[in-house]
Amino acid sequence: MSSLLIVEDHALVREGMAQTLTRLGSDWRIIEAPDATSAIALIDEGVEFDLVVTDLILPGMNGFSLLAMLRERDPSLPVVVVSALCDKVTVSRAMRQGASGFVSKSDSGDQLIQAVRTVLSGGLYTPPERRTPAPRIGRTSAICASSPTVGHGLTNAQTRVLALLVEGRSNREVAESLGLAEGTVKVHVTRIFRAFKVGSRAQLLTLLSHNGSRRPGAG
Repeated sequence: MSSLLIVEDHALVREGMAQTLTRLGSDWRIIEAPDATSAIALIDEGVEFDLVVTDLILPGMNGFSLLAMLRERDPSLPVVVVSALCDKVTVSRAMRQGASGFVSKSDSGDQLIQAVRTVLSGGLYTPPERRTPAPRIGRTSAICASSPTVGHGLTNAQTRVLALLVEGRSNREVAESLGLAEGTVKVHVTRIFRAFKVGSRAQLLTLLSHNGSRRPGAG
């Protein structure tokens, strides 16, 4: 039996991906881990996996560090990243650090299955460029664009910060996830507020909800 490991800290998203990935067939065993440390512990205990599916924004060790550790332990182990951060810079960095596939959290379950099958067959999979987001597969919405502006003149860095704000991350969590100083994150947040002409996170999320970037009840 083949084994697949899902690394995702949001239980609803993790369970949703697990349900989607059951479509690979009954000969697949799906194991879940809430963070990178737990994932590495499973591998170090001798659990063998044929594929890893991981988020980039994880508590403690982030997904980029996990990619490096997985490559160090087994360079042949294929990894598919599923992330709300899907700008070109993030995708390129993940692929350079060892990912074989990258799927946006705004993509459909069909696209996730396609990415996994492509990677398992020895290919590489990256998100197709598009102007409008596709249906989501989980409770976390994605801030994606083929350009770095997201329609408001945002830079790549600000787009990545915005995606984490939408997930409800604090400035400190954003800083840890992106490897930035907390003061730098505060500067980005201020400029994001200015770009969207809002004065608080609540106003920003309300605006994004009305614009369809974040739907009410998405968590």
